Amino acid sequence: MFTLACIGLDTSHAIKFTELLHGPHKTVDGFRILSCMRFPSAFHSEPDQDKRAETMKQMGVQVTTSFSEAVKGADGILLEINDPSLHLKYFELAAETGLPVFLDKPLADTTENGKKIINLAHKKNTRLMSSSSLRFTPEIKKCCAAVPEPAVCDVFGPLGKAPTGSSIVWYGVHAFEMLSTIMGRGADKIYTKKDAHGAVSVVTFKDGRRGVVHLNSTAHQYGGRAQIKDTSNSFTVNFADANELYSNLITAIADFFIKGTQEVPLENTFEIQTLLNRAEESIAAGKEVAVGL
Repeated sequence: MFTLACIGLDTSHAIKFTELLHGPHKTVDGFRILSCMRFPSAFHSEPDQDKRAETMKQMGVQVTTSFSEAVKGADGILLEINDPSLHLKYFELAAETGLPVFLDKPLADTTENGKKIINLAHKKNTRLMSSSSLRFTPEIKKCCAAVPEPAVCDVFGPLGKAPTGSSIVWYGVHAFEMLSTIMGRGADKIYTKKDAHGAVSVVTFKDGRRGVVHLNSTAHQYGGRAQIKDTSNSFTVNFADANELYSNLITAIADFFIKGTQEVPLENTFEIQTLLNRAEESIAAGKEVAVGL
């Protein structure tokens, strides 16, 4: 049995991942979340965390406020923290344990802190994976198979309102994760414009390819389109079954912990983080900015 510590209770993923690992909707075998650490967060009230804590306890998970108590006896760590500004702080603690870490999206709140996390992972030889579930949806996998080397890509997703910090970094990560999945690395410049409906980013790649990311505050679907020459493929992500939405991510996380597979290279994760922060910079500057990678 591979045992896990869940750090953070301010995201619904803490509950959902527990359900999929050894709860009522189990997707993979051989895993158990032993404990969960909770702490105050702007992203979820204490009374609501009380309700989540009770749900976790009903699934056999110990809930604590101590990091050292939470990770005791664990073989791996899930950093399930909704507030990106806390990711560096808790990854620093996690890296000291020597355990592999899944850090739920986004990587961090800023490019600088994202770089610190990756540098620390290399320094401490800590295996690290960070990703959104959108990368693993069957619809996007079919799109990538149909158009494996697109010249043009458009993706869209909702832009939720962050209680604190950048909404683009916090929720735009999903759509930018889809862009990265379809187009790969190599972003060179980004121009982002914000309006009453959200924000639109035009990303130019170093080899001349183009990606457009629509972050919508008035529409809530995820999807996109990839195209090259006379071939294109469009998709819309099916959110009817939340368990199915997360099951592929859980399988990838399980493979990461057990098999050591790194389906999402850290270089890709860092480029996504950089694009998110450069999108904010472009809005502030009112012009295209260099990605700077």
